[in-house]
Amino acid sequence: MYADDYDGRFMKGFTAQPQSNRWVSALGEYYKWDDEFTCCPNATKPWVDEYGVTEGAEGTNIGVTMAWGYMNKSHWVKPMKGSYGINAWCVDPQPGREPHGGDPGWFWRGPTVAGAGFVPLFLEAQRYNGVPLHTDRPPSFSGERWNDDAQMGRYCLDRHDGFGASLFLDYSARKVGLKEYWTLKWHRAYDETGPWTLAGGAQPSDWPEWMTHLKDY
Repeated sequence: MYADDYDGRFMKGFTAQPQSNRWVSALGEYYKWDDEFTCCPNATKPWVDEYGVTEGAEGTNIGVTMAWGYMNKSHWVKPMKGSYGINAWCVDPQPGREPHGGDPGWFWRGPTVAGAGFVPLFLEAQRYNGVPLHTDRPPSFSGERWNDDAQMGRYCLDRHDGFGASLFLDYSARKVGLKEYWTLKWHRAYDETGPWTLAGGAQPSDWPEWMTHLKDY
């Protein structure tokens, strides 16, 4: 709906000027700022409550079963919680304002692209966005990766017995195996046969212990 209203383009992303254009605020009128829409039913309790009291779950395995937030950014109508995150390569950043130093040609700036069924758009997440790379190491434990290093870990969470709910750029939805995340087309130059895939030579023993029993891709 947003892309339809903005000439087939996505929101500018969190580096936009003069104001924040994160999906949480850019899509707010579409989901009516109702955090029932932004939460997985398995992760609805926020690790920061409405009074700003933290549960201390950020970056822990406890955080897997909790929502991010309540968080409040400039231009958000109200503090929000959620347990889904956007693939932050699916934004239309301003020239010279590309997040995390990403190459301008890497971004999916709108939904009309070839192979859209393999481009993740929204996923189970420990933070509301992330910029995965094919070289990102898997998290040492489920829930580890809140901070900036190896952002694939923000999505690689064991909420559903080795799978995560995912929405793709063609607006199809399906469950995705946690190891399968490394084989998806996160950005335009992403290597789907990187070092953490079967095609790239990854072995079950290469993965952290909590992931060794999961299906390989």
